[in-house]
Parts: sequence; C-alpha cells; structure tokens
Amino acid sequence: MLEWGLLVALGFVAAAFGSIVGLGGGIIIVPSLVLLGPALTGEAIGHPTAVGTSLAVLIVTALASTLAYAKRRKVDFRSGWLLFAASGPSAMIGSALTAQLRNGTFQLVFGCFMLLMAALLVARDYIRPIRRQWPVRRTIAEADGTAYTYGYAVVPMLAVGCAVGAVSGLFGIGGGSLFVPVMVLLFGFPPHIATATSMFVIFLSSITGSAVHAWLGEIDYLLAAALLPGAWIGGRLGAYIAGRMSGKGLLWLLRLTLIALAAQMIVEGAAAK
Repeated sequence: MLEWGLLVALGFVAAAFGSIVGLGGGIIIVPSLVLLGPALTGEAIGHPTAVGTSLAVLIVTALASTLAYAKRRKVDFRSGWLLFAASGPSAMIGSALTAQLRNGTFQLVFGCFMLLMAALLVARDYIRPIRRQWPVRRTIAEADGTAYTYGYAVVPMLAVGCAVGAVSGLFGIGGGSLFVPVMVLLFGFPPHIATATSMFVIFLSSITGSAVHAWLGEIDYLLAAALLPGAWIGGRLGAYIAGRMSGKGLLWLLRLTLIALAAQMIVEGAAAK
C-alpha cells in the first residue's frame, strides 16, 4: 500500500512541476522509476519499460494541462499542430530505438541530457529572445483579452519538431524541456504561451510514442495506473499555478532536482559500464 502511495505522489509531483514549466513530467518519472524501481515495485525496472510507462502517463498529464490552459486560451493550436507534424513521426522512431541502448549507456546519456536541461532552465532567465521578423506571424488573444504577436518560419519549426520528437520518444520525457526554450528564445513566443502550446504537442507526441512502446511490450500498465491519478491532479494543478505565479522558486527547485537526479544517473551508468 505504501508503494502505491509513493507512486501516486511521484505522478503528482512530476506532473505538477512539468505542467508549470512545460516539461511534461517525464524528466522526473523516468529516472525515478529506473533508480527507485526495487523500492517501489520490489524489482528493477528496465529503462525501456520506464520510458514506455512514462510516455503513457504523459498522455494523461499533458491532456489535463492542455484542457486547463485551453480554457484560458493560452494554447496556440495552429503552431502546435505544425510542431506535431514533425515530432509525431520522429517520436515513434525514437521510441523504437530506446531498447537499443544498454542500461549503463542509457543512464549516462540520460544523465548528461538532464544536466543540459538544467542548464537550459538556468540560461533562459538570462538569454534574451532573438529579435527577428519571421515570415509567419501569429497573434493570440487570451481569455482576459490580452493579445500577443510573435512569429516563426515553417522549415525551422519542422526541424525543431523533428529533433524534439526523437528525443521525446527515446527518453520518454515529453519534449517540453526543449520545446519551451526554443519557442521562447528563437521564435519569441511569450513563455506562458510556449508552455501551454508545448503541453498540447506533448499530448499528441506521447500518444504516438507510447503506441510504439505498447506494440513492443514496454509499458507496465499496473505501474501506469498507479501513477495516473496523481498525474491528472498534478497536471491540472500545475497549469492553475502557472497562470497565477512566476514559478521562479519552483523552477529553481526543479533545476536542483534535475542536477541531483542527473548526478545519480551518471554515477550508476558509469558503474554499470
């Protein structure tokens, strides 16, 4: 019973953090399942199963967040569908390649990736968006009447979607950790619009990525069922909090969490080599 409570709590914390900053929660769920598998389930959880289960949970997390953001008209659906046109197929390719990484290699690569994500989360507070007039202009008005204008080019957007989709499927992280900084810094999306739109793309890409893992038998459905209640509540709560605060304190907590998890993953990966 204690293990189920811990899994519900893990789903809640990962989804709440992920929804606030547009990460999706997988960046916390995957390493937690790999590192804490014996304590949570009584046996080790292989990284393909951790990734597949994370993507299945991300469907619910991202849907809960997207619905909450959509009520306040923060989701740019047109831009989201464009990103998904590239990220959806590439997420399936990344998902198919997950099992090709040996345990030690996966932990090392994923640990280094988490350090990169922590660095991006720090850098985005200090790097100013690129000032450029992109050919496609978008204007979105929120529920309170506030309007924002920004832009992008189709080819770079598709390239971003393709790269992020592959990483999302490979690591089970959703891809928001890359989508949000690129959308803000390169294309000038307002941060909260980028976060909300990222969650919509994560929802769609998680469906295609988890479908591949399901076909390969790499989803633990009992584990996913334990994570889902907390993930649904955390996803909606995170979107609510994000709409009412800057989240800087939580961002720093997330950065420190990523660094700690990354260090542990790298140490275990190096030991397994």
